[in-house]
Amino acid sequence: MLEAIKAFFARNVQLEPAPSEPLEVKEEPPVDRIAIAACALMLELAHADREFSRAEQDHIHEALMRHFDLPPDTARELMALADQERQQAVDLFQFTSLITEHYDEGQRMVLAEVLWRLVYSDGQLAKHEDYLMRKLAHLLDLKPAYLATAKRRAAVRGDRPPSTRTTRTDAPD
Repeated sequence: MLEAIKAFFARNVQLEPAPSEPLEVKEEPPVDRIAIAACALMLELAHADREFSRAEQDHIHEALMRHFDLPPDTARELMALADQERQQAVDLFQFTSLITEHYDEGQRMVLAEVLWRLVYSDGQLAKHEDYLMRKLAHLLDLKPAYLATAKRRAAVRGDRPPSTRTTRTDAPD
């Protein structure tokens, strides 16, 4: 797993400064780690209702390409790496803490809207998805009013508002 992450970064991230660039220490956020963290949150949310639909896959792929300026193949690789990390994670804090540390409130709001659009991408709102969004908002240090605003914006952008689904998979484990 660690070798796969190292190989991904070696192929997609320039680690050495170009010869014409002066050597200086920058305290910039690790964009690659943030992208993996954001993708892991999206994947966790997409799997919350125990269904990972084609619409959800496409939404995540497009969001990664758009928000992190990734080519299609790199976005797919990132999804695979993020899914491995998500499956091995004990909790979501390792992802949300990285995002909260490096994203300002506006960037976290944009992420919340992306997450809500993901929820709406399959046209249904499962109870687990709603619960997980509230949990993520808390972990991302977003006020409830901000979460409601992001939810409203995502609903307006969607083709149709999701119906609330009540199925066996919505029951707590």
